Amino acid sequence: MGVTIPRYSKEEFARRGQEIYERAIRPRIESGNEGKFVAIDIETGAYEMDADDYTATERLLARTPEAQIWLLRVGHPTAYRIGLRPLREGA
Repeated sequence: MGVTIPRYSKEEFARRGQEIYERAIRPRIESGNEGKFVAIDIETGAYEMDADDYTATERLLARTPEAQIWLLRVGHPTAYRIGLRPLREGA
């Protein structure tokens, strides 16, 4: 499989992905799927969801080989967290 070249700016990519998620996907899947990854093709609105990010993206690419994928995690502001978490008070 070849490398998919991004066709949108980072801002447009994020805007499209988040808009599709909020409008068409979130209302259907949010309940009971906290923490799962959602891979969304920002051009077609097709998506796949799985507890594993790689599995979700590979299933989407199998259906839509040229997908422009926006990845997010249900119930979280970002798909991944980089860096240390602050210690809880008293921990």
